[in-house]
Amino acid sequence: MKKIEAIIKPFKLDEVKEALHEIGLQGITVTEAKGFGRQKGHTELYRGAEYVVDFLPKVKLEIVLEDEQVERAVEAIQRAAHTGRIGDGKIFVASIEEAIRIRTGESGAEAI
Repeated sequence: MKKIEAIIKPFKLDEVKEALHEIGLQGITVTEAKGFGRQKGHTELYRGAEYVVDFLPKVKLEIVLEDEQVERAVEAIQRAAHTGRIGDGKIFVASIEEAIRIRTGESGAEAI
């Protein structure tokens, strides 16, 4: 099993969700996040004063899936989240040792 974590722009969430649904993935966890990478934030003018906004709004997606689905899922996220501009985000893939469904006690792939 693998865990995909993707940090994307918030306005791309619906497109990514649809792309994942099209390849047959159902479970996804979404968290609102703030951060910056190469874009290093920007300045905004508020009531005549200039402020540096270091942390930009992002969305973090977490998906646990079977190894065979990882490549298709990564491609779907990358295709749907792409704008071609700086700040499109990152995708991380990590191994998961175990998964357990609390309600039924199922473990492994059955728990996903």
